Amino acid sequence: MSVDLGDELERGRDAYARLAWTEAYEAFRRADAATPLPVDDVELLGVSATMLGRDDEWMSCLERAHRLHLEAGDELRAVRCGFWLGMILAVQGELGPAIGWFSRSQRLLDHVERDCVEHGYLLVPEAFRQDIEGDVAASAETFRRAAEIAERFGDRDLFALAVHRRGLWLLRLGKVDEGLALLDESMVSVTAGEVSPFVTGMVYCGVIAGCQEIYEVRRAQEWTAALARWRDRQPDLVAFSGRCLVHRAEILQLRGAWGDALAEARQAEERYAEGMVPIAVGQAFYLQAEVLRLRGSFAEAEASYKDASRHGFEPQPGLALLRLAQGDQPSASATLRRALAETDDAIRRIALLPAAVEVLLAGDDVVEGRQAADELVEQANVFPSAMLRALVDHAQGAVALAEGDPPRALAALRSAQRTWLELEAPYETARARVLIGVACRSLGDEDAAVLELGAAREVFEELGAIPDVAQVDALELPVATGDTYGLTARELEVLRLVASGKTNRDIAAELVISEHTVARHVQNIFAKLDVSSRTAAGAFAHEHQLLY
Repeated sequence: MSVDLGDELERGRDAYARLAWTEAYEAFRRADAATPLPVDDVELLGVSATMLGRDDEWMSCLERAHRLHLEAGDELRAVRCGFWLGMILAVQGELGPAIGWFSRSQRLLDHVERDCVEHGYLLVPEAFRQDIEGDVAASAETFRRAAEIAERFGDRDLFALAVHRRGLWLLRLGKVDEGLALLDESMVSVTAGEVSPFVTGMVYCGVIAGCQEIYEVRRAQEWTAALARWRDRQPDLVAFSGRCLVHRAEILQLRGAWGDALAEARQAEERYAEGMVPIAVGQAFYLQAEVLRLRGSFAEAEASYKDASRHGFEPQPGLALLRLAQGDQPSASATLRRALAETDDAIRRIALLPAAVEVLLAGDDVVEGRQAADELVEQANVFPSAMLRALVDHAQGAVALAEGDPPRALAALRSAQRTWLELEAPYETARARVLIGVACRSLGDEDAAVLELGAAREVFEELGAIPDVAQVDALELPVATGDTYGLTARELEVLRLVASGKTNRDIAAELVISEHTVARHVQNIFAKLDVSSRTAAGAFAHEHQLLY
């Protein structure tokens, strides 16, 4: 069957403009099979291929376009192709071939006497080299120069690339306000549709990752929602979809949608595997492990942490927290001490310090726990954000409680609770309430302790946080006066309401818990009192004076 070249090219270009990648790819391939594509369409075919996860085909198209541009005497377009070839190879870890393409591009550019934007493009690998060598400030300055060149020539792709990378580097240098402003500026170009599809994905992912690294969770949520909308316009998109799923999984986990977070992380693992990016696959495994750990699926969590490590992703602090949950505090403590000792990167230390405080206090090492909490305060002053402030307040409250200062602990923990509520983070809110309950109990306010612990337990149960439910149950000790037949303070509350004739719905409303939780308490009461009905439970309570 004959192919109408003009129709196929038009179909491919139209599909490309609509971000319909499979349609564009197939149209260009059909046209190319009939007659070799013009060089511009070779490049469009390559981008369509990479958006479908076919990076090797993109590289073949770039090599072909590079050759065609040279044959046509267009050295600058050839330089641009060489730049992207080098970038792809560098991302894949093939540094030798990457440097080779960058060097070839630079040699071609040396033959061009006039000023051009390609000089700015070739500053990008130089900036990355400086960063790898540890000179972040020099790298940020090189990206600034690249952005200036891009602006002078009106090249929106290079401008967005350079500005967002400079913003990320400024965050690492502690220049948070300036860095965030640059990230937002780069996103203006992206959301306005001024940037090519591949660069759009790069900037989205870089900006969101940067915001999450410094716990700027509100911005991360906003840009992740925008990324999801961009992705949803491209149902067959493979490139960047793994990163999108990872970002969404992180936010879903924070907001307590653990089942959805686990599903997104597993899908991200599959998408990343298609793109053959090992460390990214490792991050997806790590996210799965975190949710599994919180749910109490320790064996599955350990397997996922090991998979993360196998793919080159450091499984800390999650693995240390797993060891703590398994009762192996010494191993958890040793692991976090090792991890902290081997890094001086501020952002990485921030990720480790809250867990270090928890693990050290669990081992009664209050002095070292205080040191970790104080360092977290110092880092929060460099990277101010609501989420980091909540982490600091929680750590400071936990240490003050361990030091025997419940009033100071309460002030910090209530501040943490308020911030976690504002961030719509139910699990972290509940964890703060557990410590608030312990602090209230140490001050002799048992009523407040019962309320705080009961509210926290309710949240943990709804989330499926089995280890935390067990922790609260251990704290909800039977009241000290009289024989309570093994009932906790919360169960006594429920029993008294049952004896008064209230339904589960009435009790749930009065205690501000779910009917499901009330039903569980009622079943526990029946088991402990060895009765089989609400009437029998009420009678037992009257007979044994449990109503007062």
